[in-house]
Amino acid sequence: MHQESGKLAAGSAAEVSLVVQVSDLAKALAISTEDDFPEVFATSRMIALMELAAARCMKTVLQPGDLSVGVGVNIMHLAATPAGVKVTARAVFNEHNGKLYCFTLEAFDEAGLIGKGQHTRAVISTERLLSGAQTRMADAGHTRVK
Repeated sequence: MHQESGKLAAGSAAEVSLVVQVSDLAKALAISTEDDFPEVFATSRMIALMELAAARCMKTVLQPGDLSVGVGVNIMHLAATPAGVKVTARAVFNEHNGKLYCFTLEAFDEAGLIGKGQHTRAVISTERLLSGAQTRMADAGHTRVK
């Protein structure tokens, strides 16, 4: 059973920034020639940056061998950002609801707000997470693709 090593106070926050690269663009998400997406910051990359900010905010509650994992996202992508522009995601901790840590997220580029929403995370043992994933696949008769 997980025991918190520290409390997370409401209002605690963390930020993460990156400069948008070609690999961060929606265009890079295509896996087939029939897929066509614009050359702007991908929504999935924006959400990943937002989740990273929330994960960094939670470091004080993790014990050795623990991770925080994303459980839910409710995000709106409000504006397009081209390659070469700095994007910053900010996560603000709101409350601890049972096993869930609830955050308000925002993302900004140099021109202003580009995304906002809510996110929940949970703490889990790394070993338990990986073991559970392997057991789930084995129970379904699947093996890892190499």
